[in-house]
This record gives sequence, structure tokens and C-alpha cells, in this order.
Amino acid sequence: MTLPDPEIRPRPPRVTGARHLVAATRYSAGGARRLWQETALRHIALGFAASLALLIWARAGLSEIAIFTVLTLILVAVEALNTAIECVVDHLAPDWQEFARDAKDLGSFATMCLLVANGLFLASVLAGAAGLL
Repeated sequence: MTLPDPEIRPRPPRVTGARHLVAATRYSAGGARRLWQETALRHIALGFAASLALLIWARAGLSEIAIFTVLTLILVAVEALNTAIECVVDHLAPDWQEFARDAKDLGSFATMCLLVANGLFLASVLAGAAGLL
């Protein structure tokens, strides 16, 4: 007799309507809790708070703060996707494999691109506030 794999669970029943919205919110909250376990997200949150303080100190406009907030939310979304890729790759390739390295490197690169975009935007706002632009 073969015992069932404890990692495999039956799929939850499909829900629709308002119950779907509640379920989707619960899944998103679970994703946020999981992502908070990543050091990278905590660094992003700390960087956002420090950058927001800089923007307020530099008397950035509401639109500039809104753009920076949107850029940071996009960064968080990309970091969540990067973490999801890493979870799947770690499951598929517990030992070193080239495809696993490539997948992780590409996810990391996507995150880095958004970090650079956030940094460039922050620098341009601060330079403008200092009269350098």
C-alpha cells in the first residue's frame, strides 16, 4: 500500500462572487505575510520610509511622492514574483542546476532594475529640490 504524499493536498473548492473576493483577499494577505519573511522586503520597507522622509524634507510635491510610492509598490510586486520564482525553483532543483541559477539570476536582475529606477527617480527629485536640475 502506498501512502499519500503529505505535501500534496486536495484543491480547495472553487468559489465565485463575493466569496471569491474574500478568498482572493485572504490569499493576498498570505502572500504579504510570506513576503515579509524575506530580508529584501524589509530592506525595501526601510528604504521606502527613509526615502519618504527625504522627499518630505526636500518639500517634494504630492505627485512626486505618489510616483515614488507607485514605483516602490511595483518594486514590491517584482520582489514577490522573484520570491515565487525562487520557491518554485528550489522545489524543482534542490541541487545546483544551470536553469535554476539562470531563473534566480533573472528574477534578481528584474528586482535590481526597479531598485535603480527608484534610485534615479529619488535622485532626480532631490537634485531638483536642491536646484541642481
